[in-house]
Amino acid sequence: MNEVTEVVIALLMLVNGEMKEARLQTGYAECIKGARVAKRGLKINSNIKYSCIKCEAELEENIDGSYSIKKLIIK
Repeated sequence: MNEVTEVVIALLMLVNGEMKEARLQTGYAECIKGARVAKRGLKINSNIKYSCIKCEAELEENIDGSYSIKKLIIK
């Protein structure tokens, strides 16, 4: 499988301030929409936060040819 590094938009899930998941997004609009949809399912006073960031990331190619974030490179 190929690995590539590029600047991406990522939707982050933070639990108690710690990043638990990063999902590759096609743009800010899609990212903000995804964060809004995810927030709707949360309980009030939840420790889960969603955030969109633009940063460099190491991507890995999946079996179906799509890419997913392997590692974020935050400088």
